[in-house]
Amino acid sequence: MKIAIPLVNGVLSSHFGHCECFAIINKDSAGKVFLSKEEVMPPLHEPELYPSWLANRGVTHVIAGGMAENAINLFLQYNIEVVAGLPGETPEKIAKKFQKNPHIAQKNRWMP
Repeated sequence: MKIAIPLVNGVLSSHFGHCECFAIINKDSAGKVFLSKEEVMPPLHEPELYPSWLANRGVTHVIAGGMAENAINLFLQYNIEVVAGLPGETPEKIAKKFQKNPHIAQKNRWMP
């Protein structure tokens, strides 16, 4: 499992397409054990680019602050699950929340 989290100033970006970098968190297949974290610079943002770019990096999940429905649908076409609507927290805090309940999303929206 690879989780991509868009960041601005080290916390979750409120607008997915305006992030400075992505934290890519690697977990075991059950999503329980943290294996590694890296921060990667994305290419210049263009419509429909990030889903294929992240899919090529092996990302299986995207956790976002905000994301439009058409962007969510693009990620789903690449078999990347999306959870949106989270507050701006560090990637480590977000990954822990997701680890406790990976099925916390309903219709791709965070349900605390």
